[in-house]
Order: sequence, then C-alpha cells, then structure tokens
Amino acid sequence: MRKLCLLAVLVCPWASAQVVQVQSHSLMRLPNTAGSLTLERLDVADYGTLLVPSNVTELSIGQLHLGREARIAIVPAQQALQMKVTQAELADGSQITSRGAPGTYTKAARPGRNLNLRFDVLKAPVLSVDARGGTGAPGYVGLDGANGQAPGCTWGSAGRGADGSNGSDGLPGAAGAQVRLELPREYPAEQINVTVDGGAGGAPGPGGKPGAGGKAKGCLVYTADGGKSGRPGVDGQPGPAGAAGVLTLQQF
Repeated sequence: MRKLCLLAVLVCPWASAQVVQVQSHSLMRLPNTAGSLTLERLDVADYGTLLVPSNVTELSIGQLHLGREARIAIVPAQQALQMKVTQAELADGSQITSRGAPGTYTKAARPGRNLNLRFDVLKAPVLSVDARGGTGAPGYVGLDGANGQAPGCTWGSAGRGADGSNGSDGLPGAAGAQVRLELPREYPAEQINVTVDGGAGGAPGPGGKPGAGGKAKGCLVYTADGGKSGRPGVDGQPGPAGAAGVLTLQQF
C-alpha cells in the first residue's frame, strides 16, 4: 500500500500539472508516462532547457514563453511530434531543436525527428528550429604494425617492422527531419530560421602506426644493422553527409 501511495505522489503532480516552469540554467524533463501532454502554460527561463521524451507524440501548450537562449529539446524518435501552441512569446536566441543523435562505434547516427508545429499567435524576433540529422559514426583506427625482431650475434639480421593497417571510412550522416510549420500569415517569413540539413559524415579512421625495425646490435664478430621500419596505414575517407530534410510552410 505504501508503494502505491508513493507512486501516486510521484505521478499525480505531473498528471494534473497545468503550469510547468524551468528555472534559468537548468534542465527539466517532461514525464514519459503518456504519449499526449497538455500544458496550460510553459515557461522556460533564460538558458534553461525543457527535454521532451521520445515517447511523447502530442504536446499542446496554451501559453509558451522561452527566455533568452532557452531551449525545447526533443529526443530523437521514429514517430513525429505534433506540437500545437495557442500563444507563444520567444526571446532572442531561443530555439526548438529536434536534432538527430550522432553515431558511435556501436550505433548508427539517428535522423532528426519529424515535427508538425503550429503557432496560433507568435511573437518572436526569430523562430529558430534545428532539425538536422546526426553526425555519422567515425571510422575505426587502423592497427599498429608489430616491431621487427632484434638480430642475433652469430646469425641473422634485424627484422623489418610490420606495416600499420589502414583506417576505415567514416559512416554516413543521418537525414534531416521533415518539418511542417503552420504560422499566422502576418508573421514575417524572413524571421523563420529552420535547419533540416543532413548530418555530417563521420570522421575518417586514422591509419595504424608503422612497426619499428629491429635495433642494430654490436657483436664481437660483426655488427648487425637495424631493420627498416614498416609503412604507416592509410587514413580512411570521410563519410558522406546525410540527405537533407524537407520544410513545409503553411500560413493562415
């Protein structure tokens, strides 16, 4: 019973919350308990960030205020986010971002999340939306060559160092998102700044280092010269950029 009560305390404030405030220079995450959320008012103070989880697919906001350099950051997901705002006031440097995630050695880059954004009333010096794809994963580093063997004093010569192996190519960047904007007709088109570029390709993998030749060795009978070093591996190629997304603008 105590567990149920504790769960209710944690969930109910979010379930019934109509006003969400994010303090300056802080990060707040919306709950991921429901796919559809409705807020009477959302206030993100200067340099604050509100994080929208991947499972949220519908977000309705009555009054939205973003302070200077404030962010609404949308986590990448396959399903588009429908976001409707009745009245919005956005300060300089504020932004809505749905950028894709960069690739890693174990995961491919993710595309920007598709967005359908509607503002019934919008007051902002610039409406900035960043929906670029994630940067491709870097290429693997080539293996270093082994060192050559040292010579003996009665026979043989120093061994040559082995060549380093080549680095692999960077992986492709992810695609930019498809963004649909619905804005009042009186909002100036030149104040709309939406980026849907594909993600940059992954960095090339550096070639492996060459192995050192066996060291020279002085003996009583003769002197054995050192071996030659191997050749360094060749760097891979940068990955290709991802495909650009699409921006659709409708004014009413």
